[in-house]
Formats: sequence, C-alpha cells, structure tokens
Amino acid sequence: MSTVMLEKVLVVPTELFHKLGHFQGFSPDVERYFEPLVSSELVSYRARGEMEEDPSFKQFIPYCLFRYTNADGEVFVFDYLRGGGGGEARLRAKRSVGVGGHISLEDAEAVSQSGSVYETGMRRELEEEVSIDTPYTESAVGMINDDETEVGRVHLGVVHLFDVEAPEVHPREDDLAEAGFRPIADIMADINRYETWSQIVLRALFG
Repeated sequence: MSTVMLEKVLVVPTELFHKLGHFQGFSPDVERYFEPLVSSELVSYRARGEMEEDPSFKQFIPYCLFRYTNADGEVFVFDYLRGGGGGEARLRAKRSVGVGGHISLEDAEAVSQSGSVYETGMRRELEEEVSIDTPYTESAVGMINDDETEVGRVHLGVVHLFDVEAPEVHPREDDLAEAGFRPIADIMADINRYETWSQIVLRALFG
C-alpha cells in the first residue's frame, strides 16, 4: 500500500455528523458543525486507505477557493485541471476550484500552542499546493456533504473563501494543471466539467 494510503488522517464518526443534522450538498451553517466536530472526543486519526472504503467515518477536508474581483466588478475564481499526481485518483481529469486536503497525524504533532490541528493542516496543504503572492482575507463560508458519490460518502468539506487583492495565486504542484483565474461566468457555463464538490460550491455561492 502506498505511503498516501498509509497516512493517518483526521476523521469524525459519520453518526456524530448525522446527530448534528444531516444535509446533502451545501450548508452555510459552519458554526453548527465545525467546532462540535473538530473538538469532539470522538475525533481520531486512522489510515487513509481504510477510511476511503469506510462510510462510517468522514475525513475532514478544508476546501479553499480564491476569488478576485477586478475594478469593473467582474468576478474571477482560481481553477485548475486535476492531473495524474498523488491526489485522489477518482477525481483525476476533472476541473476543480478547491485547493486543500486531509488533516494528518503529522499536523497534530506539528501544531503550536497558539494554533489548532485543523489550521495547521490547512496551511500546510495550501503551502504545498499553491503560492499566494497577494494580500487576502479569508473566511469559512460553508460545509459540503455529498453522499451521492463514492468519494463524497467518506469526506466532509469545510469551504474557505479567500478574497485576494490581485490574481496572483500560482500552482506549486504538477497535479494542478492549466491553473489560473477564470471569469465566474465562464466557469458556470462549463460547470459540468467540474468535480462534484466544485459544482456544489459554485452553485451555492455563485449560481
């Protein structure tokens, strides 16, 4: 089994998520889910390979979008084509607007006293995948749950929206191909080419 599949990732019991209130698609109610889940005593770190096949757990994933609005008010969103690298094989050759990934046991070991495991993991994923060469503001704007796909059944997303002052976000990994800022109107017109989580978020925020 590959190193990626042996990596121990942060998971929460699906039953706990259901107790807080099951939803399909997008929920803007971050406060209802985020803190009760990440602070629960039921959080654990388990082998990613096992969790990819076990819908009784949800892998917790930060899903980060970058939005740029020009002087004329036109909105652009950073997007890319998932390549053939070490990421989720079931999403390859799909377009995406989300950057981020799993929170791992290594993040728990690296967290500082002033930070959190989740924040540490999100920042690590961003630094690995992209270079953000512009000032920005960031906020958590929603949650994603998709029980209608094989990938979605074992993941739970936290949507973070980064508003950047300039369109200066650049890929650091070959897995992020054809990357750049596209007008949101063009993305929405081409939405069926995007992975399911991207479709869910785009329709919720821009549809």
